[in-house]
Formats: sequence, structure tokens, C-alpha cells
Amino acid sequence: VQLQASGGGLVQAGGSLRVSCIASGRFFRLDDMGWYRQTPGKERELVVSITSGGSTNYAESVKGRFTISRDNAKNTVYLQMNSLKPEDTGVYYCNAAGRLYSWSSRSWYWGQGTQVTVSS
Repeated sequence: VQLQASGGGLVQAGGSLRVSCIASGRFFRLDDMGWYRQTPGKERELVVSITSGGSTNYAESVKGRFTISRDNAKNTVYLQMNSLKPEDTGVYYCNAAGRLYSWSSRSWYWGQGTQVTVSS
């Protein structure tokens, strides 16, 4: 499973960005997908995740501002980020849990990350 993230960039505080992540390769199924972010000197932290059925889990710091969605037919997950704050700055990594075959155990995969910078 390969994950390709795109859509990061530079935006002023209060602005919006949308990042996308497309999963490719041969696999049986993708289960949970999500976004993590990392800033220098800090551990990678969960921003939001979404199950294949659409259930979501948001970090408290982004609730009400960020919205995750996914298109299972396109193996794509989106993150709409509104009312961005400087503290949202970081490298955003796409993450997915998938099964290569129907009998496989679940494995976790990471994308290459996309930089989001919010200026004050």
C-alpha cells in the first residue's frame, strides 16, 4: 500500500487548506485512515481518524475546525482544515490500516507527509 499526500502549503491564520491522500497498490481492503501531524521536537500526534464506515475520532484541538472525509471507491481520504491557527503548523502524515489479502492481519502504512504552515 502506497499513500500519496498532497495539498499542503502556506496560509495565514484564519485561512483554510485541504489536504488529500490517495492509497494505491494491491490490497484487499483499507480499514481506518487518518492524519497525524508532527512538529520539530514533538512526537507525531493524531489529528483525526476515520473508519471505513465513516466513524471519526478528532483531537480536541481541531474539533469544530477540521473535517475528515473519505471516498472508499477512490481509496482517498481528505482533510478540510478551516480557521487555521499557527499551532496547526507541522508536517501532516497520512496513515492507513489495510489488509493485503482477506486472510491477512491488519498492517499500518504511512504517507510521505505534506507541510502545512500557518502564519500569524
